[in-house]
Amino acid sequence: WIALTGATGGAPGLMTISGTGSIALGRDTAGRTQRVGGWGYIFGDEGGGFDIVRQAIRAALRQEEGWGPETALGAKLLEACYAPDANTLLHWFYTDAWPRARVASLARLVDEAAREGDACSTEILHNAAQQLATMAAVVREALFPPGEPAAASYVGGVFRSEILRNRYRMLVELEEGNRFAAPVYGPAEGAVIEALRADGIS
Repeated sequence: WIALTGATGGAPGLMTISGTGSIALGRDTAGRTQRVGGWGYIFGDEGGGFDIVRQAIRAALRQEEGWGPETALGAKLLEACYAPDANTLLHWFYTDAWPRARVASLARLVDEAAREGDACSTEILHNAAQQLATMAAVVREALFPPGEPAAASYVGGVFRSEILRNRYRMLVELEEGNRFAAPVYGPAEGAVIEALRADGIS
């Protein structure tokens, strides 16, 4: 919630976090709140870094086995992890040596491949953006009447991908009233704003 306050500068609005996992949050003018997602890597975290890498390793495995399209993802993942093949890498990802955050950090390779023109990687990023935007839309619908202005922001390392971020922005701005913007402040500043509010200071 302090990330939301920081991202919107304390204004009513909504925000999607996409780092290792994902979640969407919102607060309206009356102070009502709503959250969507954040179920964890087994049942949710759609559009988060771990989920993006999961889709990438699936694509690499399918190509390796001969039933998926050509993609640069396999070569990039194997090189980055010093793995002999995608099947070995898959099994490494099940070990304690590869916690979720470490796996999620490889999402940058998907962005790299997409920027180099890999269609499969672009599709993975676009799908992730769609899932994140859908969560944001559900939050907005629960808190704001159609057309009412609301700040719409984002937080998390996945949004460093310009391809994903631009797609997310396009989808979020389809909703009339959403004012898309980069985070005004970070979570620490959001905590300060909430502390001042608790002390009666605007």
